[in-house]
Amino acid sequence: MKIGFDNEKYLSMQSEHIKERISKFDNKLYLEFGGKLFDDYHASRVLPGFAPDSKLRMLMQLSDHAEIVIVISAGDIEKNKVRGDLGITYDIDVLRLMDAFQSRGLFVGSVVITQYSGQNSANVFKAKLESMGIRVYLHYPIEGYPSNIPLIVSDEGYGKNEYIETSRPLVVVTAPGPGSGKMATCLSQLYHEHKRGVHAGYAKFETFPIWNIPLKHPVNLAYEAATADLNDVNMIDPFHLEAYGETTVNYNRDVEIFPVLSAIFERIFGACPYQSPTDMGVNMAGNCIIDDEVCREASRQEIIRRYYQALAGRLEETSTDEEVFKLELLMKQAGISPENRKVTVAAKERAEETGGPTAAIELEDGRIITGKTSDLLGASAALLLNTLKELAGIQHKIHVISPVAIEPIQKLKTEYLGSKNPRLHTDEVLIALSSSAATSDIANLALEQLPRLKGCQVHSSVMLSSVDKKIFKKLGVQLTTEPVYEHKKLY
Repeated sequence: MKIGFDNEKYLSMQSEHIKERISKFDNKLYLEFGGKLFDDYHASRVLPGFAPDSKLRMLMQLSDHAEIVIVISAGDIEKNKVRGDLGITYDIDVLRLMDAFQSRGLFVGSVVITQYSGQNSANVFKAKLESMGIRVYLHYPIEGYPSNIPLIVSDEGYGKNEYIETSRPLVVVTAPGPGSGKMATCLSQLYHEHKRGVHAGYAKFETFPIWNIPLKHPVNLAYEAATADLNDVNMIDPFHLEAYGETTVNYNRDVEIFPVLSAIFERIFGACPYQSPTDMGVNMAGNCIIDDEVCREASRQEIIRRYYQALAGRLEETSTDEEVFKLELLMKQAGISPENRKVTVAAKERAEETGGPTAAIELEDGRIITGKTSDLLGASAALLLNTLKELAGIQHKIHVISPVAIEPIQKLKTEYLGSKNPRLHTDEVLIALSSSAATSDIANLALEQLPRLKGCQVHSSVMLSSVDKKIFKKLGVQLTTEPVYEHKKLY
């Protein structure tokens, strides 16, 4: 795939910039780390060349200077809040994050439970962590937060929170998801450090929106598309414009909270070290875009994908009309429509021709391959086989899996497992292909093409089963579907 982002330049420039920010304070910086640390697939889609674990690799370059504090809200523990992308609760994700960091040689110093007011589930989680030798600190709700600044910056506000013992210059504060209390944890530590005579600093690391590219650049619009459910809005940073006469981009929540943050800084230190929300950030991603048009096109495709996800979500009652309307507006701002997605057009045209479910894929070189539902295979499974044969240079009429090998699988599904659908899903057809590869050179050649699917675009004329969606995700395929059920059955 075409590259639009210099990942190595980013790793070097970003780590040096953070070191520079640490040096501006008493060799102590609390860095609020937003977004996903080691699985940032959104960034890798809209900035082709950006590795999903780039931020983690950047931190590894600072491993001797850094320790990590993981923050989780007691309220999220209490209600068993789940990460939508992984399907695990926030408390389990804390353990996953710790394992992931420590396996890369990063030091996890402690866990902070925020908004703690005696929740029993939080007590159980705290005891579990402590039994594993993990230090746990409690932070409490503050009445009137964030507007009651005199109370917040006092011994009855931040002062009531337990002071987090840290040992390294860079303290990275991260969390399983938004709303966990990362910023409040950082500011609480600044208050405690100041009382101990340490002039610690605070900075914010968010990849998006990118502050030094245009407001309506597709990369920034794609960020709005990704947060359509939160209704985040990118905007010009008015504080930065007033202070420096320079136009930069931030988002509404940071701009809205900045006067409060500024007042908190003034109450702690006597003066605010920053003139704007942009000043607080340390993101260097905008300086590492090496092909602007590649990133623009990748971002346009991301907006369309998000639109289709919202349409499907509305049908499944996981998205709202407001999200769909916002994504339609973002497409208009980007000057695009679903027809700008080649595989969408191809899949819909093939569906009209065949009168049944179809799917289409766009290969790296621009070729479009399609597949349709048959007696043996679902459209997605047929698409996979057609694509692997095309990539391997195998004639379409040649069977890489013998129909004789498929029939026993169908019999297993229908006669023994009670399935009403005899057609093979993508996972079943891959298993059949793997089995055939043991005795067939042609099947083995087709199987070897699987890595070449990563990053390809796929569209289905109907919504897919969870099995097919998971297989495409594991293959690294970027999938969209029409918001249409294959069957009209009520159950």
